[in-house]
Amino acid sequence: MRTACLFFLLFTCSLWSFGQEPAKPTTEKEKSEEKKKSPFKPYDELITPEAVSTDGLFKTHRVGEKYYFEIPFETLERDMLLVSRIAKIPSGLGGGYVNAGSKTNEQLVRFARVNDRIHLTSESYNSVAADSLPIYISVKNNNYAPLLMAFKIEAFNPDSTAAVVEVNDFFLSDVPAISGLSTRIRTTYKVKNLDKKRTFISRMASYPENIEVRHDMTFNAGQPPSNSRTGTLSLQMAQSFYLLPEKPMQPRMYDPRVGWFTVSQVDYGSDKLKSDEKTFIRRWQLVPKDKAAYARGELVEPVKPIVYYIDPATPEKFVPYFIQGVEDWQEAFEAAGFKNAIIAKRAPSPEEDPDWSPEDARYSTVRYVASTTRNAVGPSVSDPRSGEIIESDIIWYHNHLRSYRNRYLLETGAANPKARTLDTPEEEIGEMMRRVISHEIGHALGLPHNMKASYAYPVDSLRSATFTNKWGLATTIMDYTRYNYVAQPGDEGVRWVRMLGPYDIYAINWGYRYIPGASSAAAEKATLDKWIADKKGDPFYLFGARNSFDPSSQTESVGDDPVKASSYALANLKRVAPKLAEWTATPGEGYADLEELYGELLGVWSRFAGHVVTNVGGVYEQRRITDEPGFVYTPTTKEVQKESMDFLNNHVFSTPKWLLPDNIVRNISPDGTLSRIRGMQERQLNNLLRYSRLQRMIDNGAMEPETAYLLTDMLADLRMGLWSEIPGNKEVDAFRRNLQRAHVQRLADIMEEDAKKRTDVSAAARAELEKIRQMAKVASPAYKRGIVRYHLRDIVALVDELLDRE
Repeated sequence: MRTACLFFLLFTCSLWSFGQEPAKPTTEKEKSEEKKKSPFKPYDELITPEAVSTDGLFKTHRVGEKYYFEIPFETLERDMLLVSRIAKIPSGLGGGYVNAGSKTNEQLVRFARVNDRIHLTSESYNSVAADSLPIYISVKNNNYAPLLMAFKIEAFNPDSTAAVVEVNDFFLSDVPAISGLSTRIRTTYKVKNLDKKRTFISRMASYPENIEVRHDMTFNAGQPPSNSRTGTLSLQMAQSFYLLPEKPMQPRMYDPRVGWFTVSQVDYGSDKLKSDEKTFIRRWQLVPKDKAAYARGELVEPVKPIVYYIDPATPEKFVPYFIQGVEDWQEAFEAAGFKNAIIAKRAPSPEEDPDWSPEDARYSTVRYVASTTRNAVGPSVSDPRSGEIIESDIIWYHNHLRSYRNRYLLETGAANPKARTLDTPEEEIGEMMRRVISHEIGHALGLPHNMKASYAYPVDSLRSATFTNKWGLATTIMDYTRYNYVAQPGDEGVRWVRMLGPYDIYAINWGYRYIPGASSAAAEKATLDKWIADKKGDPFYLFGARNSFDPSSQTESVGDDPVKASSYALANLKRVAPKLAEWTATPGEGYADLEELYGELLGVWSRFAGHVVTNVGGVYEQRRITDEPGFVYTPTTKEVQKESMDFLNNHVFSTPKWLLPDNIVRNISPDGTLSRIRGMQERQLNNLLRYSRLQRMIDNGAMEPETAYLLTDMLADLRMGLWSEIPGNKEVDAFRRNLQRAHVQRLADIMEEDAKKRTDVSAAARAELEKIRQMAKVASPAYKRGIVRYHLRDIVALVDELLDRE
């Protein structure tokens, strides 16, 4: 037995020794055959010395016309945010509602290896459940992630810790998920297809926390927005990949009584007898450096403050105003317990920091864009899992200066001598820019528009220097209360331009104050509810989004009484109109500025009229929860509605001769005055007779017939106002005749709109048409000759035609 074992051991050892003999050198032919068997190329053959590379989140390479991502395996399966923006647009794209910098999509994505490919999928956090629960399997199976692109692995890096993939096809194809053209835009401009021969990647760069790609796309289009003879629509897209934190920030629950931008999830792991929708506010993560000092009520700096860098392209004279606009929010963060929580800095020069770039996700910026766009925007990028804001770029478009200059002149010029010029003093325009930046920073902090804020202040208080300089024009800068247009000549020292208010302090404290000991979003809720309860019943702390039915949540409005505010405003416009030609005159130039300002004057008039229209059939909305007394919706009173109708008949539907000074209308156009006035009056008439408004009046009349302003009463008041000349056989001017025709046509349109439902709206509209027909028929013989007689006969024929058609 021992002999056999010894023989076996010696035999195997000799075989092992034989196997360790040096192998013969592999021939070049054998090397070539081995290379053909591998689906991957050697790294140095793919990424040659000629490659232009950047290193950051992961490496990017350009080799000739080919672009590569070198994706580390440690980033596979990590959540990333892919944000698509339009970097450069053709003139007129989207009818003025799309700008350079406009976001077209934001999606959570992941890279993952599947065999010899890297898959890029678009993940969703709209539906969630804890992975420890059985239902988690169903949530995953019923929310299968769409595959955006499958990249072939071309090579591995030298230490085999990353895969190299070519990305040309992803950025040079018409991939809907990253396209800048919506279905509506494609239809509008008759976009046929992407021309790949005129589509290219123009830039690719990597930073520590993000990847940036620019690709120029050219489409064949039947009706492009500009340069139509080219049949071409070109734009540049910006794609940004952001690596999200492995552990999401602790979210804060949303409450509709305090306005915030939000992210939402449907939690299928809820104990409730249904899926539970959870909504979190969007906010930056602020954690105090010294939590003990913070808990004692001391002001403490955050671990990571919010820092905005001012674009070097900003005109030097405006830089201090931009810095002030950012740092105005320090007061609000101090109320939340943080000092130096938000800071503005000048961007470093190339000499100071050659690696600094506004595209680096570590840096939020305020950019100054040379563009004719008259706007400013405050977008931000947030983690859909928690609502954490990752970075933000505020954009000021150069020509927005023009908007504020014009509105300042028109809305405050009657009582404010500094506004009566096209060359607004620098300190005045700087103050306006400062407040615009503050407004956009507010958006980037998570705050939406709060259109109810202006309604908290009594109208007459806005004529007080003491009040306006302490409280501003509205309780928040997030309202569209730009100027104090109610202050009258002689109201000395009043504030003209908006500023931060008490609601801003309240909202930032509610959203950002660190709550010690609260280890989950649910654990914070009792504290958050108490903060709201502490302000219960105080109009300074109410929130309301813009809507078409609530008189207390209107855009561009001031004060708590639309009739009184618009009365003051129209009195001021009547002072501005005769001076407009003088204030806009520039020696040696034509009347282009006068024409522009006059057009905007009509727009301002329309806004003031619209605020009053909203009272009619209006419903106040106050957000409440079920354990609060009172109603969410309360109709405006009969008295307020009747007062508003009187205002409309006397100031909106009467002929506005004060808007027709000769030194304006005879210098800007040979014709069109009649149609211009008809257009603006007809717009308000149609607004008043909007179908949804009439339905609300019917609802209210059904609920409270004794106290409501009935639809039939409103229509009768309108008819007696619009046709008031007819019973007395008075002259009816051309402007009035136009409005009367529009009234008849709108009543017919209402009947057509209601045709399928056949509600009381149709019955009331028909009755009004019949009364108008009878009135015109009886009155026409009294007008012996002339256009008024013909007009009334035409009205009779028109009503007959419309009723027959119906």
